[in-house]
Amino acid sequence: MTPNATIAGVEGEKRVRAHVARLDLDRAQSAALESQAHCARALWNLLHEYTTFRQGRLASLKDCDEAIRTARREISWLNDLPAQAAQAVLKTYRRAWANFFDPGHPAGRPAFKGRLRSRMAVDVPQARDLRIIRINRRWGAVNLPKIGRVRFRWTKGLPGVTKGSPPGRITGARLVKDALGWHIVFRTERHVPVPAPHRGPAVGMDRGIAVPLALSTGDRLTHGPWLTDGEQARLLRLERASARRRTHRVKGAPASNREQRTYDQIAKLRAKAKRRALDWQHQTTTTLAERFSVIVVEDLRIVNMMASAAGTVEEPGRGVAQKRGLNRAIAGEAWSRTVDLLTYKTADRGGLVAKVPPHGTSRQCHRCHTTVPGSRESQARFACKNPACGWIGNADTNAARNQLHRYTTAAGRAVTGRGDSEMSGSVKRQASCPTVSPAPAPRAAA
Repeated sequence: MTPNATIAGVEGEKRVRAHVARLDLDRAQSAALESQAHCARALWNLLHEYTTFRQGRLASLKDCDEAIRTARREISWLNDLPAQAAQAVLKTYRRAWANFFDPGHPAGRPAFKGRLRSRMAVDVPQARDLRIIRINRRWGAVNLPKIGRVRFRWTKGLPGVTKGSPPGRITGARLVKDALGWHIVFRTERHVPVPAPHRGPAVGMDRGIAVPLALSTGDRLTHGPWLTDGEQARLLRLERASARRRTHRVKGAPASNREQRTYDQIAKLRAKAKRRALDWQHQTTTTLAERFSVIVVEDLRIVNMMASAAGTVEEPGRGVAQKRGLNRAIAGEAWSRTVDLLTYKTADRGGLVAKVPPHGTSRQCHRCHTTVPGSRESQARFACKNPACGWIGNADTNAARNQLHRYTTAAGRAVTGRGDSEMSGSVKRQASCPTVSPAPAPRAAA
């Protein structure tokens, strides 16, 4: 978000968001989009070869642009990709190198894109080519270069499209394909007033597996399995069938059409589960951002938590299967995505997300603030062994209250208003409003 924009003379900020909608394609349109996506991937690989296989230096932007023009003249099938989409590939590729050379960016070195491992995508960088209209309550229509008019599922008003839509504009789009089909991602831009400080209370939030989200208020936010019993049984049958066919296939030989169809069916079921999980996360984080002004979470190193327990040949690990199941459960809850969604949603409403050190929050009693061995009796039960305290309750709620206590007692509370992260004492603040002040810690339950 960019601050200090102006809306009719009123101080505001620019808010950039993405909106995903499902495309309704026929077989010919789907084949044409797949051809464009393969051309975009091939163009990326040609650019990578041209850029890296040179003597002593990387190719300049001018050289890459001229190479693209030459390739489109000499290779006829590259013309299936619109010219603007080809320039977007070049822009994305140059940005990948810039991120790689940036010391503070986690991106790795750009590499070749494999046909089966890379995500199929095509950019539409200019919004004027889209010509979006709304057909009825459920459907809209968009113009795609070299594809024509295509319907998409209308689930949300797009800024600047129809009468009564939110003020703003669409700056471009990106077409992506997953196991459920093709989708269009609209890039939207709106100028909104700076949000007023959120007046709600602060809350601590503990992320877990048995209880996905536990709040310091005592609320526990849970969900059921992402797939029904019938879908789980079907997924198990498909996975067993794919394992049998993979066993009987000659090593190194490509998968048969039947085996590939099995993999596609597995991917569709897993994509359906992911879509349901994301929907639950969106609804839950929106409710939390509307209720609370400050949401305190642990600053977890999730990558380190999901490290393999296999060990080495000389020193093999223990409980490898159990650790693998734990890692799978952590990945299924998508803890980082929950915090990412909360970060921008709380910022939109004048709140903030704060991160505190995670060490000892599950073993310390939130009432007496002592750590006595054996107090964490089980995954769900915490019973303080301090004779002067003796608090008994839910272990996840206790951890959430410890997180909130660490935030409220941290020294220094200056926060930024630009959505930047900063360290203040031992607390890391994200997506904040300048005048937000933390609420007092909740009173301990008896």
